[in-house]
Amino acid sequence: MDRGNQTRITEFLLLGLSGESEQEEALFGLFSWVYLATIIGNFLIILAISCDRNLHTPMYFFLANLSCVDICFSSVTIPKTLVNHILGSKSISYEECMTQIYFFITFINMDGFLLSVMAYDRYTAICCPLHYAVIMRPKLCVLLVVVSWVITNLHALLHTLLMVQVTFCSTNAMHHFFCDPYPILKLSCSDTFINELMVFTVGGLTSITPFTCITVSYAFIFSNVLKFPSIQGIRKALSTCGSHLTVVSLFYGAILGVYMRPSSSYSVQDTVATIIFTVVTPLANPFIYSLRNRDMKEALRKLIIRRLVLTRS
Repeated sequence: MDRGNQTRITEFLLLGLSGESEQEEALFGLFSWVYLATIIGNFLIILAISCDRNLHTPMYFFLANLSCVDICFSSVTIPKTLVNHILGSKSISYEECMTQIYFFITFINMDGFLLSVMAYDRYTAICCPLHYAVIMRPKLCVLLVVVSWVITNLHALLHTLLMVQVTFCSTNAMHHFFCDPYPILKLSCSDTFINELMVFTVGGLTSITPFTCITVSYAFIFSNVLKFPSIQGIRKALSTCGSHLTVVSLFYGAILGVYMRPSSSYSVQDTVATIIFTVVTPLANPFIYSLRNRDMKEALRKLIIRRLVLTRS
């Protein structure tokens, strides 16, 4: 990179995941179907929970919020990629890039906060069943979601404001399909120490705190479950946590490997891990929760039958 050229750039070039046209065509088709499936799957979960009174519980309230966030999360990155491919363009304006960074940080952290809230909900249901209705009252559930939104938006605002202070010079191309903060920082020709410091301190705190809450919640859950007198009781308790643990493992396994190290060490291989939590996880969530949950499958079945009856009539 020519650090001497101080010409301020007005756009970035998203070179995608592959330089070969055939592979880009295949990725375009894959991303199109994945995005469509993500929107439909998560929207069906929200609709099923809204229409079925049996699912008007804290657990499904948080699940509906998670599905909403996953729809927004996918919509931050994939549509721009698809539009650029259709138009034969690889550019994204500076303003669009900063906006994408803001919402990307907001929704990725919101996913983590909701997963931690859901872990606390499972802890309360299994470890304090007699007091569950009192503890997880509607006002507390709404408060937990609202506080999560406030924290994640303030966190995203901090990093975005720091990002707009960074100077970008002549090099503006990166092998990625959206404005990921780390690859963007690698293009900078100014000092990014403050940015990386905030990533490791504030960003690390925002990421590690929900993960710690999840870990502590499940530590109490497993220690309590092992005291159950019957194997059937243990299986029943753990079955309510299986879907959540699968999503947590998929989400945090990728995100911690990519962002908990300096931006200078970011490589093309990390893009694969980025795809997991930006593309695969929002798609996987509705299938994981619906296929492993009898109540959700029943609610979806009723919803589909109801819609078919209304269509025929």
